[in-house]
Amino acid sequence: MLKSDSRRTVIVLPDLHDDAVVDLVGDLAALPHLRLIVESRTGSAAHRQLAGSGCAELDLDLEQWRDPARFTEWQESLPALGSGAMAINPRTVDLADPAAVCHADPWLVTAAFEDGHQQHGGLRSAWSRAGQSLLRDQSPGSRALTLLSVLGDGADPRTAPALAQIAASEPWQVAWSRVRGDVNPPWPGPVTAMMKGRGRFADTVLIADHTGTIRAITADDATARGRLQAGTQLHSISMTQDGSVLMLDGSGRVRMDNTWTSPSRPSGLADLLEDIPTADDRLITDLGDHTGTAIAWGKGHDAGLLALGDASGSVHTFGDITSHAALHHGPVRGLAVLRLPLDDENDVPIVYSGGADGTVRAWAPGHPAMPEPVVERGCSVVSLDVALSPDGPVLAAAWSDGIVTWTSCDTGVELRFRPGPPVRAITLTAGDRLVIGMDEAVTCMTVKAQACSGPAAAR
Repeated sequence: MLKSDSRRTVIVLPDLHDDAVVDLVGDLAALPHLRLIVESRTGSAAHRQLAGSGCAELDLDLEQWRDPARFTEWQESLPALGSGAMAINPRTVDLADPAAVCHADPWLVTAAFEDGHQQHGGLRSAWSRAGQSLLRDQSPGSRALTLLSVLGDGADPRTAPALAQIAASEPWQVAWSRVRGDVNPPWPGPVTAMMKGRGRFADTVLIADHTGTIRAITADDATARGRLQAGTQLHSISMTQDGSVLMLDGSGRVRMDNTWTSPSRPSGLADLLEDIPTADDRLITDLGDHTGTAIAWGKGHDAGLLALGDASGSVHTFGDITSHAALHHGPVRGLAVLRLPLDDENDVPIVYSGGADGTVRAWAPGHPAMPEPVVERGCSVVSLDVALSPDGPVLAAAWSDGIVTWTSCDTGVELRFRPGPPVRAITLTAGDRLVIGMDEAVTCMTVKAQACSGPAAAR
């Protein structure tokens, strides 16, 4: 494949030490359109063979490639690392000390954790769970926040406060987290879809897992409140005001379950009198044969507004307003509906949609969509939600590169958080809390007040 593709290409092979791979390097070097950058350790079999092959060699052991003055200047230009941070020798780091782990070279910490089996106060499991997010260039405070967001309840009780202290300067703080293996409250399972509850479930978060089970947990501390069994994997879920659960299955069909709204069915004459289609029933009827890739429901003056995004990039609305708009190039990945107040008596529903084309757009059904995206990035949206704060609409979006963004639509403040594992779904709950669902963790984050009002930032 590389031989047939004549485009100029640069390939980097880091830490090459196996001499068996050197033959491949020789074959690749013979292709005129390829440029190779190979790293090998002095004295290794690969280095000995490459050193005599006529390639240009940059030996970092030679003083001519070193500049101690500039290295010292670079050290002093990193205030985010804190005083004394560079004095820590990562090769002798205390793996049970959160401060040492967060300040040390993350690659060496990873290797040290892999070499042993001790949990070191819960840091080893958290480090493994967070994955490559910890290896990127970042401050110790950011690294501590990431570890805290996936720390299990079996960790040493001193670990979480220590990590929180290191992360004190970060714009985020962890409200709670639940990871695989937690027992108090129990781990709610891997997340495939998520949303905030409504009505009598207003203080809950609904989480769908890979088996089609929907669990309701409290937004305050993830205590279990109930469960539904859909029987099939769900791609998207939503809830109407009275507690009926809307479920989008693998075929794109929307189903409704009102188990939580009607725990016991009347009998006899009462059953006949109650057998009248509700507003939710009419909403499902209006859907007809439409299929979709994402759903969201918003409060309205009658049945509410149900938004359904499809694989072509269009969004359709049913209920109070029947309309549609082509908003994306490619499938719609996430939807949210917000009623935006115009004055003391009037409001307007706004649909926010995120697509595989890397854009989040705002649309008032019945009107043209905003010409410019609210947010745009170079990767697909995975999930999104929107809420109304004292400063105006707040938009949270999860992206396929693992980043979660929090954006104040009126002030322009943007904050980012990378939890490490791939994010499957997110939702915004009361109290400005952002719940992030992953395969092995569910984390609840809050944005600090001073971060909300500061200048636009990317972290």
